[in-house]
Amino acid sequence: MAKNPKIIYICQNCGYQTPKWLGKCPDCNQWDSIVEELFHDPGKTGLLQLTMSAPQEISSIEFNPDSKIKTGLDEFDRAIGGGIVPGSLLLLGGEPGIGKSTLILQVAGKLSLQNLNTIYLSGEESAQQIKLRAQRLSINSENIFIVTGTRIEELFERIRDIKTDLLVVDSIQTTYTDTLPSAPGSVGQIREVSGKILRWAKEKGIPTILIGHITKEGSIAGPKILEHLVDTVLYFEGDASHTFRIIRAIKNRYGSTNEIGVFEMNETGLAQVGNPSRIFLEERPENASGSIVIPCLEGTRPLLLEIQALVCPSPFGMPRRTAIGVDHNRISLLVAVIAKRMGIEMGDQDIFVNVAGGLKVDEPAADLGIVAAMISSFLNRPVDPEMIVFGEVGLAGEVRGVIQPETRIKEAEKMGFKKCILSKSNFEGCRAPHNIKMYSINSVLDLMDILF
Repeated sequence: MAKNPKIIYICQNCGYQTPKWLGKCPDCNQWDSIVEELFHDPGKTGLLQLTMSAPQEISSIEFNPDSKIKTGLDEFDRAIGGGIVPGSLLLLGGEPGIGKSTLILQVAGKLSLQNLNTIYLSGEESAQQIKLRAQRLSINSENIFIVTGTRIEELFERIRDIKTDLLVVDSIQTTYTDTLPSAPGSVGQIREVSGKILRWAKEKGIPTILIGHITKEGSIAGPKILEHLVDTVLYFEGDASHTFRIIRAIKNRYGSTNEIGVFEMNETGLAQVGNPSRIFLEERPENASGSIVIPCLEGTRPLLLEIQALVCPSPFGMPRRTAIGVDHNRISLLVAVIAKRMGIEMGDQDIFVNVAGGLKVDEPAADLGIVAAMISSFLNRPVDPEMIVFGEVGLAGEVRGVIQPETRIKEAEKMGFKKCILSKSNFEGCRAPHNIKMYSINSVLDLMDILF
């Protein structure tokens, strides 16, 4: 007699397994997240059943760096490490409506110009809807094939006789496999489907892009193992009130995780922004207090951003601290340093700090710029518009050096800035001559004499 299939219960939030149903997951404390799934022998599921190779000396392994496929979208190539590696898996996540499908369709359009075939599996949209988007993007190529459906085994059957150079799955949460009875989007389905796609991509040497939904917390929906399986994890970020979009690599086995690509959303799709510093500074107000420019680094790319601060007396008993684009706790720390080391008390003031353009700055090099912007607003005295400021501020009020100061200074020179305030250690480390007047400081106490 055939054995009855074994049923296990898995938490859809964290992947916790239990032999019986529970109302609350004991691991992540999530209610009503445990559902039943059919248990399969791991040796029969096909998950990660790659053929094991014989031991090889690392010195004898050949790798051709030119094998990366250039998509033609320089900003996309920059974020993924210079191009798509054959046989790799890329996971792209982002908010609904941010432009994930638009971006990947534009990538497919660029690859079609190189006579490379793209298979686009859509589990959410019909072929007519994708056609409408392609018309808006002026994409009409015989090298792009649209497949609609959700069963992954059927996809492999449909494309068996088609030369495939890139596979796109939109989205991974809508696809399912017959080997599991659970609904699409469950932990087991995502794990099994992604494993089958990984095995297929590695065996065929075909790069695959998986588009993923995100949760309300901002992480990609599904088990964390999905991000471990893939080679590259990309997040497509942006603000609904701004047209700029940023693609950022969170994980990349083939390149740096610090690179970003900048796009601007318009009527014809996503346009590449080759010089984002000019875009972010073009609407900077003149002779306004609380405004200063800082050079920050995103990977190897320097960006000039405007830090805005508004300091005003609080009408309430509890002053407000609002930070957009910078760490809220960092603002409180810098306010305390200003009060203790400079004697400027802002404890009874409402303080609002914003990074213009909707970007986020998380490096300590912005500390000195935030301090300068808050003091400028508090005293209602504008800073020289040709001045840039960067440096890390310690609790003792000291100004510390940051990485790659010359790269920051060169970007400021290119944008026409004439003055720069930096730490003494960075000043001494800048060996090359610059056409910019530099002021070196050891402490925030020295900042007032130079700014005003």
